Amino acid sequence: MLPEWVYQNCPEVSAVHREAAIARQAQLTKPTGALGRLEQLAIELAGLQATEQPRASRVPIIIFAGDHGIVAQGVSAYPQAVTIAMMANFASGGAAISVLARELGSSLEVVDAGTLAQEQMAGVVTDKPRSGTRDFSVEPALTPTDLAFAFEAGQRAVVRAEASQPDLLILGEMGIGNTTTSAAIAASLLGVSAGEIAGSGTGVDAAGRAHKARVIDAAIARHGVAGASVEKILCAVGGLEIAAISGAMIAAAQARIPVLIDGFIVSVAALAAARLNPSCQPFQLASHQSAEQGHRLVLRALNVQPLISLDLRLGEGSGAAIALPLVRLACALHNSMTTFAQANVPDRPA
Repeated sequence: MLPEWVYQNCPEVSAVHREAAIARQAQLTKPTGALGRLEQLAIELAGLQATEQPRASRVPIIIFAGDHGIVAQGVSAYPQAVTIAMMANFASGGAAISVLARELGSSLEVVDAGTLAQEQMAGVVTDKPRSGTRDFSVEPALTPTDLAFAFEAGQRAVVRAEASQPDLLILGEMGIGNTTTSAAIAASLLGVSAGEIAGSGTGVDAAGRAHKARVIDAAIARHGVAGASVEKILCAVGGLEIAAISGAMIAAAQARIPVLIDGFIVSVAALAAARLNPSCQPFQLASHQSAEQGHRLVLRALNVQPLISLDLRLGEGSGAAIALPLVRLACALHNSMTTFAQANVPDRPA
């Protein structure tokens, strides 16, 4: 159903560089473990990037946008027109992620992976098989051909980003209705009820969350996708921008580029990618735990620990962008601190 490259193995973590990073951390002028998670982050990056000096300087940001037919069931507090309007806002520099990208010195690419836009938009890459998904409460959201196209759109975006020789990638999303789609994917993958996963999304109230959960549970039962293959789940209840992110995750890992995972929606795409190709999972680094209800469960399934928790639920890659300075500082500390021997500081007794 999906292109053959999706299942091809990613490079292994470099044990040599990881062990060298562990040894260096033990020699730096600080008590062992004093920098906590920052030490482990630098060690992980050294192994992933296969280098003695882990880096997080060049970090392109790619936003994938898509629309969702499930919005017809009243699951969002905002109309679908917001998706297209926000794409223009990203491209013109007014959105939160646009501001963050400028402050971080990161490039920002916006990809229309499946919105309802009918015309090419300035500053937006259009790479979609169709305009919006079908309403998965009444029919499958995507055909196998749609799904394969979306994965390859993700791969194409990574190939474009590779031209800048990135140290990491940040992947974000935009799409009214995509928290419902993500919750449906996650509930199907994890074998839990939608009530455990579905959150407030764009700001729906308790009654709205309950309605969203009922719509999702009914769709999962209708399509029979609880515990089904990832491919079948994504066709039944998936989203084009979410599938594109899954494809980009795998393509980035195959190119030895770690991805700083954003919030709930991107984490669900990461979980789908890891289930399809487990060898990509080491390259997924969690940036934050969002306020979205199901994010904690998805992070647990990915076996990752987020760097920060600020009750964010904006999406757009914003949480990952906000966490990026911590990654950069972890690298700077690892690479630039002196060792006990260099600083002529007495080390611990043997």
